[in-house]
Amino acid sequence: MPIALPMPTPQSRLSHEEARMLPGFTSEALMPTAAARRDAAHGPVVSYSRKVFIPLTQLCRDVCHYCTFAHAPRKGEAPYLSLEKVLEIARAGAAAGCKEALFTLGDKPELRYHAARDALAEMGHATTLSYLAEAARAVYAETGLLPHVNPGLLDLDDLRALRAVSISQGIMLESSSQRLCERGGPHFGSPDKDPAARLKTIELAGQAGVPFTTGILIGIGETRDERIDALLALRDLQDRYGHLQEIIIQNFRPKVGTLMVDAPVPSLEEHLWTIAAARLIFDPSMNIQAPPNLRPGALRPLLDAGINDWGGVSPVTPDHVNPEAPWPHLDALAKATRAGGMELTERLAIYPAYARDLDRWVDPTFRTPLLHRLDSDGFPRTDSWSPGAQEPPPQADLQRIGGKPAPKAGSEVERILERARAGRTLSEAEIVRLFRVRGEEFTAVCAAADALRREMNGDVVSFAVNRNINYTNICSYRCQFCAFAKGKTSEDLRGKPYDLPLEEIQRRVREAWDRGATEVCMQGGIHPSYTGATYLEICRAVKATAPDMHVHAFSPLEVWQGAKTLGLPLRDYLAQLKDAGLGTLPGTAAEILDDEVRKVLCHDKVNTQQWLEVMRTAHGLGLRSTSTIMFGHMERFEHWARHLLHLRALQIETGGITEFVPLPFVHMESPIYRKGNARRGPSFRETVLMHAVGRLALHPVIPNIQASWVKLGAQGVKACLDAGVNDMGGTLMNETISRAAGAAHGQEMTAMDMEAMLRAMGRVPRQRTTAYGTPPAHIMAKARAVTTPVEPVRIDFRKRAPAGSCVA
Repeated sequence: MPIALPMPTPQSRLSHEEARMLPGFTSEALMPTAAARRDAAHGPVVSYSRKVFIPLTQLCRDVCHYCTFAHAPRKGEAPYLSLEKVLEIARAGAAAGCKEALFTLGDKPELRYHAARDALAEMGHATTLSYLAEAARAVYAETGLLPHVNPGLLDLDDLRALRAVSISQGIMLESSSQRLCERGGPHFGSPDKDPAARLKTIELAGQAGVPFTTGILIGIGETRDERIDALLALRDLQDRYGHLQEIIIQNFRPKVGTLMVDAPVPSLEEHLWTIAAARLIFDPSMNIQAPPNLRPGALRPLLDAGINDWGGVSPVTPDHVNPEAPWPHLDALAKATRAGGMELTERLAIYPAYARDLDRWVDPTFRTPLLHRLDSDGFPRTDSWSPGAQEPPPQADLQRIGGKPAPKAGSEVERILERARAGRTLSEAEIVRLFRVRGEEFTAVCAAADALRREMNGDVVSFAVNRNINYTNICSYRCQFCAFAKGKTSEDLRGKPYDLPLEEIQRRVREAWDRGATEVCMQGGIHPSYTGATYLEICRAVKATAPDMHVHAFSPLEVWQGAKTLGLPLRDYLAQLKDAGLGTLPGTAAEILDDEVRKVLCHDKVNTQQWLEVMRTAHGLGLRSTSTIMFGHMERFEHWARHLLHLRALQIETGGITEFVPLPFVHMESPIYRKGNARRGPSFRETVLMHAVGRLALHPVIPNIQASWVKLGAQGVKACLDAGVNDMGGTLMNETISRAAGAAHGQEMTAMDMEAMLRAMGRVPRQRTTAYGTPPAHIMAKARAVTTPVEPVRIDFRKRAPAGSCVA
């Protein structure tokens, strides 16, 4: 009677005893479960690292019987690459778009060869590891390539020293079988291949907090049982330290000139079986790799067996360990990956999960440069676009938007999209999964969001003619992202501190009314002399100037502060604001509605529950509001998902939110970026996805999704219009907050210019009021008579009396 193996679910894994049953099964029996397990954790993404290989030395004290990389000293050949040659290779790699410098070298050759000791001494080093550290440091300083080092056995001090000059490290376990080190075995005479010693190095790497690469080499005489033992030994170390980034399942290839030239080649079946077994043994999140150049005609089966990574592929240098096996061209690798139903995605030498936790896994030397290279999920940014900048969006992403592909039938993404279309509340994990889509799945998510937009809003795109009035940029709070607010140490940022008197606020209101505006949007810093009376006075001043002007004003932080200074309950203070003329609230000061983020980004601001309390109370009084998210700085996809779920729950409870407004982080002048603690905004793909996933996750409770033309520019707006957006916000007149952060897409767009842009994009423009009504005809006529933007006003207002009276 055949034995039955309890197959693990995505949430479970095999016990040691169950894993030792795997040799009794064929690859065909294991592969479907292994692939499903991979898909559940990684989706259709298969990653690779674009790297350059630097063979620092090919001397080694070991004599592995299958290796052609290592050799004895040769006459006329330098024992080590010179620093100049190292940098020459690295520069070529950087010019070809590589992001990783992989240092390959033999293990401690100075312990065996005089030539190695003499060469090191001449270069001022006592050990190969010392020279490796210098070379890695020089490559990073000169080219920016992130070093990954594979120097063999290391002690704890070695690992820590190399951690300071490399982003990751590695050593192949190859096998845990001591039998292979005996006479006649492939590792006989190679002290550094002792399994216990290699496992000790891997363990010490965990203690040192080093993101680590390891794996096994199959076909060198080991048995299936011994492979299982090796994989379980590695899993035990991963359970203790969590530092193993990837498990490489590498197939042995016999080479001319070695003792194992006539050894049998491991079959594809054995390779597939081992990959599937590794996928079943480790947690689903583990990265399982197989080098594509070692199985050039069998890439599809490798994918089917459960890998999610191809390892390092170099457009510049050969695989020095397997020089007979050329790298596939990246275009060909991408095509083969797509043929297997997967999407090829570039990564760094540090995998995304580790890049998302830099404080734990990365030396301070690399943290800021790494942050600036990452997207919000820990993958490298592969284009130079940033919100607010003039750089055009990447063409590859633009071409994927607007298509009609469906996700794979029965796939996780298809199921999530069906739930979203039905108006169901998605889970945090489901929303995160939508943010992780790439390739065809990205197109499918954008198409699904746009279909909902068409169903809810047709092809009409609305906008309001409004004016932003930021009455002061003086603020007693210290939000880490804000380049607008000024304090004692903020003179180096854009603009100088100001505090508008009421007369200037009224002048701007009057000018906006004369230009056809129906709304003034008013927010400012939390001036230390402002009280709740100040905001009441501002409302009354607007209404005294233009009684029919809609007052869209005061973030929840300002409302909270205003109520606190007057000693009033929130409800009472909001009622006073409403009586004074407040019409709606902007849903700003939300940033990310998760206190894990807020304690870093804006620790002295209202917390998540306080923000929600202000909005809930305002909605209860009949004051509607917008909702926003400011994303792409130092948070993760999980935080985005939690934010959206907070908004959805609030809207289901109160129905008071008119629209959702994604605000991509503009990094250029932001303090948190200038201090090296933030990314340079979300990637373009992520920016489009925030609008698309916002549409899906908030359907049908929040019907309007808005794009910020100031941050996105015309091309970015067009992409978002094809991914669920139906509103353009306002024409603004003297927008200052995004400009202070470094945005360069203008401060005002006239109504006629807005309509012309939208018609050119194939949409039907509609001027609206703040509440999505239609303005009176004579007001719209005034707006259309405006042909040029309002002239910017030079601000030179510095004082306001504590009670809020006008002091110029």
